Amino acid sequence: MPTDPQRSPTTGLLLGLIITLAAVVAYSFYITVQLNGLRQLQSEMVDRNRKDSLQLLRVQNDLNSVALAMRDMLDASEPYPLTAWTAQFERIRGDLAAALHLEEQLAGANRTADQRKFLSQSVAQFWDAVDRMFALAAQGKETDAREQIRLTLQARQESLSTAVSRLLVQNNEGEEQAASRITQIYDGVQRQLYLFLGATLVAIVLTSFYSIRSNRIIFAKLSALSEQRSDLAQKLISTQEATLRHISRELHDEFGQVLTAIGSLLGRAGNHLPKGSKVREEVQEVREIAQTTLDNIRSLSQALHPVLLEETGLVSTLDWYIPTVERQTGLTLNYEKSGAPFALDGAASVHVYRVLQEALNNVSRHSGAKEAWIRLKFSPEALELEVEDHGKGIVAEKNGRGIGLVAMRERAVLIGGTLVLLRPANGGTTVRLQISRQKVESHAS
Repeated sequence: MPTDPQRSPTTGLLLGLIITLAAVVAYSFYITVQLNGLRQLQSEMVDRNRKDSLQLLRVQNDLNSVALAMRDMLDASEPYPLTAWTAQFERIRGDLAAALHLEEQLAGANRTADQRKFLSQSVAQFWDAVDRMFALAAQGKETDAREQIRLTLQARQESLSTAVSRLLVQNNEGEEQAASRITQIYDGVQRQLYLFLGATLVAIVLTSFYSIRSNRIIFAKLSALSEQRSDLAQKLISTQEATLRHISRELHDEFGQVLTAIGSLLGRAGNHLPKGSKVREEVQEVREIAQTTLDNIRSLSQALHPVLLEETGLVSTLDWYIPTVERQTGLTLNYEKSGAPFALDGAASVHVYRVLQEALNNVSRHSGAKEAWIRLKFSPEALELEVEDHGKGIVAEKNGRGIGLVAMRERAVLIGGTLVLLRPANGGTTVRLQISRQKVESHAS
């Protein structure tokens, strides 16, 4: 479905941004949950298993101590009675009870009820047998007591050691399972990360393509509008020049001839009147008014469209025009010419003249300066015109967007040149027009 050129891409871009942010938030939540699960798994399973295994090793160590003690008790060469091991067995019993108590707390859900019952019953039966053995020894029945050790205690101790070993193996298996689960979670997070990055890249690419396409449509429309504006401005300039040329010729030819004829008739009429008569003086006064009006009309005609441009060319026209502006505006204009002049075609001469006219109008009306510098440079490749003042600066004042400045730029485009506004080191504005000689040189004989 084609995009409406009138429609701004802002809505689509905002929607893409919202979707991307929502995906980032959702993925961040997912990662947080997974990391919390990992942390819980490590703290509740791995760490507890390790601590539980330490306690089981402690139990196993106590059982080994019991086994060594019973081996010594069965040694006939021992000089001590069996009751001498009572204190050692009591110490081991206390340490074993403490280790089993901690182990039961750490084991948690890792132990079944049957395992707990079997372990507690086996420990209780073992210590009951120990108590009976020491009771026989206390009665002086050491032979029976040793027989009790040989037939009962050693078997129960081995059974307990086997049970504890199984629990250690079970803990090791639990740690391996936990490590496997952690690896699976990491793998899952990694896959999700790749999927998320892929989806994000796809969203970015789609959003970028949408933005590029929308911008191309907008810029194409702006370019078309700019071309239309430029065409309109050039047509207006052409129409303006044609109108001014027509009005100038009408003033110069029609009104000039009429006023010239009126002045001539008034002169002849005054010659037929008596010298010193009041009527002759009034006729002379009317003749002078007609001449003044004729001079003003000729000046206005030249201002509207200098005939000198067509008759003598740009350089001679500027030689006449610049002193005229000085007289009319009171500005001090420093005019410099350099290079070997070449003839310009009629349209180019008019546009260069208008650019200078508009630049001097800006100096007079807006800059506040009382002095300006005009430089006309001819080179083998181009013509350059500069108008510089040290006033307020029309670049700062209007940011280069005034109607007159737009017209100057359009005139420069019409003759294939460029117009730039610069700020001199001393402040103010420099209007610089540059035109290729090849595009504006007149080849008329």
